[in-house]
Formats: sequence, structure tokens, C-alpha cells
Amino acid sequence: MKVKTIGIIHTPFKDKKTAPIQPAKSSARGKVELFKCYAEGLEGLDKFSHVILIYQFHKSRGFKLKVKPFLDDNFRGLFSTRYPCRPNQIGLSVVSVLKIRKNVIEVGNIDVLDGTPLLDIKPYVPQFGDNASIGWLKGKIK
Repeated sequence: MKVKTIGIIHTPFKDKKTAPIQPAKSSARGKVELFKCYAEGLEGLDKFSHVILIYQFHKSRGFKLKVKPFLDDNFRGLFSTRYPCRPNQIGLSVVSVLKIRKNVIEVGNIDVLDGTPLLDIKPYVPQFGDNASIGWLKGKIK
């Protein structure tokens, strides 16, 4: 599998200490800049209120299979968390779409570091996640 960067995510967050831990907890705005050769693929996306950004954790190095997640004091299996240090360094965030202009999507609720390489964009459809359970996070988030 070959993965291509299709754009760059621009945010106010220069390092992970200043970035929020989840997009829903962020009021920050950012811009998702697609390379111009991909701009045509944005057609119709302006009708969605939210999108899923798939990106590379370009500042993460290494990984451990047991981690202490941000919302817990217990060690958990890496794959039951959203911890950024992962074998393939792939991240995703659901963000709100504020405006689309040419090859730039203005977004809200962003939790990504500035300069993050964008790998893909997908429309967010909440009905596809009906009846989901949240495992060990139950009672930890509102």
C-alpha cells in the first residue's frame, strides 16, 4: 500500500502540550489545505456538517502496546485508546465544516498539530455509528 499526502492541516497548535486531547473538547479553528490537484474531490462536501480527517502523526515516535490514556490513570491496551504513538502513526479526528473555498476547508473543533500531513477526508455520518458502546470510557466523558 502506498499512502500519499493529499494536503496539510493548519492549526494554532505548535506542539502536543498545547493541543486539545480530543476534537470534541476543542473550540479551535483550523484550515485543511488540499493540494490543488485534489480540489475537485471536495464537490458535495459542503453539504455535510462534519468530516473525518485522516492524517499522519508526524511528530510521534515509537509506540508501546500498553499506555496510560489521557482520561484514565490505568494502563490500557494501545488499540483501546486514541493515544498518538502507534505502529502506523495514523490519526483521525471528526471536525466541523465551517466553510469550503476552492481547495481549503475551514474547520472547527480541531485537535491536530500545525503542519500535519493529511492522508484522506471522509464525510461523517453519525447514523453509521448507532448503538455504539464506549468501553472503559463509560462514565469518564460527558
